[in-house]
Amino acid sequence: MTEHETEIEAGTPDAAPVSVVVADDHPLWRDAVARDLAEAGMTVLATADDGPAAVNRTKATRPDVLVLDLNLPGMRGHEVCAALGSLATRVLVLSASGEQQDVLEAVKAGATGYLVKSASREEIVAAVHATARGDAVFTPGLAGLVLGEFRKMSTQPQTDPSRPIPELTERETEVLKLVATGMSYKEIGSDLFISHRTVQNHVQNTLGKLQLHNRIELVRFAIAKGLDTPEA
Repeated sequence: MTEHETEIEAGTPDAAPVSVVVADDHPLWRDAVARDLAEAGMTVLATADDGPAAVNRTKATRPDVLVLDLNLPGMRGHEVCAALGSLATRVLVLSASGEQQDVLEAVKAGATGYLVKSASREEIVAAVHATARGDAVFTPGLAGLVLGEFRKMSTQPQTDPSRPIPELTERETEVLKLVATGMSYKEIGSDLFISHRTVQNHVQNTLGKLQLHNRIELVRFAIAKGLDTPEA
């Protein structure tokens, strides 16, 4: 969750195209984003112009990534995230708002990343690819806000501090500690001299063992256990 997480490779040539749904109530912006993602080699499965349509079309098509505006008619962005439940689709919020409360509401509801609409076409494309891989992507300045909120939450009685951590391998434990500090998969791979895909596999294994659904929940859990501290 560092400020530079969008500066990562878009993917390997032999990888399957990333599938997306784009939800925004401004037709010109929605169509422009969908066109840019399609031109970048992604598969745009559907678009939506309100909250209920975003939920229904995402559940029907199960894309890799839902690119979501926060201020949709019918349902706000965080309500859309919550309505998707445990669906494997990852959510990248693309909003005109950079307000702290909007960011935190979206992330707490399950969004993987958050960009403001002033981001460039290249940044948006890179962010969607990163989100599809499981990296948490944030507009510069917002990553620290989210980690700070998770650390604040870890001091509150929302997570059972006595909850046991199932047996993890040594490598899974290493990866979990680095995830808790906010590092991206690429940065973790570089630090441990392994590929970002191997890091992603370790994270998926750890999520299964901890019975968590996404990286945001994993970061929150790890911080609550104190794994983001150097002593950990």
